[in-house]
Formats: sequence, structure tokens, C-alpha cells
Amino acid sequence: MEEKKLGCVVMAAGNARRFGENKLAARLDGRSLIQRALEAVPPGVFSVVAVVTQYPEIEELAKEYDFTPIRNDWPDLGASCTVVLGLEATAQCDGTLFLVADQPLLRRERVAQLAELWRRQPEKIAALGHGGVRGNPCLFPARFYPELLALTGDRGGSAVIRRHEEDLILLEAPEEELADVDTPQALRRLRQEGQEP
Repeated sequence: MEEKKLGCVVMAAGNARRFGENKLAARLDGRSLIQRALEAVPPGVFSVVAVVTQYPEIEELAKEYDFTPIRNDWPDLGASCTVVLGLEATAQCDGTLFLVADQPLLRRERVAQLAELWRRQPEKIAALGHGGVRGNPCLFPARFYPELLALTGDRGGSAVIRRHEEDLILLEAPEEELADVDTPQALRRLRQEGQEP
């Protein structure tokens, strides 16, 4: 049986209003959040890795990793715009994983395990979770692309998952890997805990 083609969309276009500045440039243990996100993409797993961003410096960084930079000139339109732009780049893939760029402790091994879980049940939506609670990243099979492309405003894949809870499978992950950094306080907490992924 032919191996399913997988795409990955790194969502790095947000305005980070709660953070107060471009949080993806913030550093943890010497590496920026966006570097950590790009390093969480396991090599050899994805046919296409699209990095959707409004920041020219992140576009340049994406090229250094041999990923495809995609400019989002409309970040104020919300997460749906990033989803649509990313999905246009992975439209030929059998499934697309959406990776948010503010989970600095996410490990590439975990992302690879999630892709492997999905390959065993490719009709399902696969996501990382902890204690039965869904987190990110999430991997959607192509049958959900039309619904993802129809998203508007600041709505991402969660809106689609809520309509199809019966199709969701979770891979258990440590809580800290799912933690996202939405505020400077959250980043400070991680620094104090000295968490090394």
C-alpha cells in the first residue's frame, strides 16, 4: 500500500497581543520560540512543511530549515487565514498537521509519534493530549480540508474538531510539552522551572 503523504503547517503569523510583542522572538535557554517550533518538525516525516508568518525574519529562518515560507499579509483576519494559507500549500497531501509555534517544550519525537499514530488510522483526526484533554498539534485527513478551508475569523481547527469529536484520537503527551506561551508570565514560569526539552 502506498505511503500516505503528510504535510505540516507551522502557524507563526499571530499578533501575540496578549504577549505585547512578537513572542516568537522571545528566547528560552538561548533559542527563540520560533527556532524551537521549527526544530520540533521531525526530519523525513513530511513531504511539505509550510511556515505561515507575517514576519520577514521568520520567512528567512524557514528557508534555512528548507521549509516553505508563506507570507500572511492579513494576520488581523485571525487563525483561519493562517490555516487556509497553509492548507493551500499542503493540498496535495493525504493529511496535514498543524503545529502552533508557541509550545517551546514540544519534542520532535512526539510529533513523529503523532504522525505514526495517524498513519495507522488515517481516516481519523489525531492530536496530542494529556489526561484525555486535547492539545496541539492536530493532524487532519484530507476529507476535512473543505471544512478547514471554510473557516473564518479567529477560528482554527478546533472549530472543526468540535463538530467531529467521534473522529478524534489522542496521543498521550507530558503536560509540559503541550504548554503554550501566551504571556510573558508564562515564559518566565518556564524559565524558572528550567525545563529543558
